Amino acid sequence: MIMLRNIGFTVVAAILINTSFAQEKTVTVGGAAMYPSKNIIENAANSKDHTTLVTAVKAAGLVETLESAGPFTVFAPTNEAFDLLPKGTVETLIKPENKAMLTSILTYHVVSGKLDSKELAMKIKAGNGKAELTTVAGGKLWVMMKGGGFVLKDEKGGMATVTIKDVYQSNGVIYVVDHVFMPK
Repeated sequence: MIMLRNIGFTVVAAILINTSFAQEKTVTVGGAAMYPSKNIIENAANSKDHTTLVTAVKAAGLVETLESAGPFTVFAPTNEAFDLLPKGTVETLIKPENKAMLTSILTYHVVSGKLDSKELAMKIKAGNGKAELTTVAGGKLWVMMKGGGFVLKDEKGGMATVTIKDVYQSNGVIYVVDHVFMPK
């Protein structure tokens, strides 16, 4: 009888937990639901499209930072975006001796604060068609509207398109992008 009570409690607890996640408004990224109650790392780790990014974040030692309260706005390149880099770039960057360079590239994809698409659109309007963002790395990104969506330009003139916007996290918001940004 005691055993049945414990099993029953576990089932009820599992139902309650699943029900609370089911009530959240999720966005699917990389085949996985992104839950607003989870942090950036918890969600990104579930995206099949961001395995390279997660590996790089771990190699750079940025996991704890991106699990912290933030808030952060992250422009998250997909695996395909990393594949556009010259052959061997990612493998070179994740080596321990290149940690500082990797960290500067990754933090160039992060802006302090939670800037959702409405706020970005307001900044673009206030900037007469272009908003300048300062990254955690100290560099600049410029965001503009194009065809109803967002495009970003890095300091080297590289361009990226936002493919998924407003992926809300407990500690910020993620935008999925199709290119890796490069600081000066």
